[in-house]
Amino acid sequence: MAAGESAGRYRSAMSRSKDPSGLLISVIRTLSTSDDVEDRETEKGRLEEAYEKCDRDLDELIVQHYTELTTAIRTYQSITERITNSRNKIKQVKENLLSCKMLLHCKRDELRKLWIEGIEHKHVLNLLDEIENIKQVPQKLEQCMASKHYLNATDMLVSAVDSLEGPLLQVEGLSDLRLELHSKKMNMHLVLIDELHRHLYIKSTNRVGQRNKEKGRISRVGPGVLRGASNPQLVYDSVQFSSWLRETSLLEIKEDMDLDPEENSTVFMGILIKGLAKLKKIPETVKAIQDRLEQELKQIVKRSTTQVADNGYQRGENISQENQPRLLLELLELLFDKFNAVAAAHSVVLGHLQQTVASPCSQYDGDIKLYDMVDVWVKIQDVLQVRRLQVGTL
Repeated sequence: MAAGESAGRYRSAMSRSKDPSGLLISVIRTLSTSDDVEDRETEKGRLEEAYEKCDRDLDELIVQHYTELTTAIRTYQSITERITNSRNKIKQVKENLLSCKMLLHCKRDELRKLWIEGIEHKHVLNLLDEIENIKQVPQKLEQCMASKHYLNATDMLVSAVDSLEGPLLQVEGLSDLRLELHSKKMNMHLVLIDELHRHLYIKSTNRVGQRNKEKGRISRVGPGVLRGASNPQLVYDSVQFSSWLRETSLLEIKEDMDLDPEENSTVFMGILIKGLAKLKKIPETVKAIQDRLEQELKQIVKRSTTQVADNGYQRGENISQENQPRLLLELLELLFDKFNAVAAAHSVVLGHLQQTVASPCSQYDGDIKLYDMVDVWVKIQDVLQVRRLQVGTL
């Protein structure tokens, strides 16, 4: 009982003071204030009993919580080992970084030299690839021209010439190829202009046949401007083209390498204008259109006259005095249809030219004076008047 009280007293003293030195001082004070040896022995016995009690309680707690205690000890050991290993690794990394820094400092000039050489080698490889691609340009250009994919051919040719006259200017082995491609670039616009005129005056009228007399009529629209009646066989329709031009930008026109480029004549003429713009030949194109307009219209009259005469012969008719008025009417109706188709085609080309000149990336800045539809109709009227005078003379 006394031992229990002693242990309880020392436990209460221990709980009041978390510091073990305070408990030791309390025991020393108790022993030193006692004058009787027996009291000291009694106090000593109480301390021993309390110590044994605490030791037994500790053993019981260890037995009860052995698993948790073992796990905690092992976890602590593992954490301690990891911390120690991490510290050692960090120390090693710091030492390695210092060593690398010293080595890099010593090799700085050599590394800079290797870096510059790497850039030079990469540039040389790019030039070799570019040279290899440019050597294939003539063959690819010929294929594109044969298939009439003119926009792709123009892009390829302009890019190749720019490279040959730019980064590859000092490559002596490409001098012949440079002259060849430069010559093709100088003449490329002539091919595109011829194709443009073919679609303006031949492609636009090749589906215009003879009109039925009951459906045909001739009228005058505006002062001095002749216009034929509408024909469902016409390839071009002015209203449709005007709507198409309002909704479509020239920049949106793309060339599909898998399709026939001439399948859509409107798109094809836009592609031709884009190609001429890339070649910077819009002024030459406008001048060629103006210079060749009257002659092309006369050729239409000539072809139409031959067509009407051939149709008459196929029907077994002679060009006699009594048949001439009807054949003349048939010729005029055919000419009106064809000239309407030509005028509509010109409206498409003129729209493309206006978009090209007004484009923000245009290099002309409004210096080009374009023709207008009045010029086209005036030329048509002049050609018709000349033809009428010739017929009247005959």
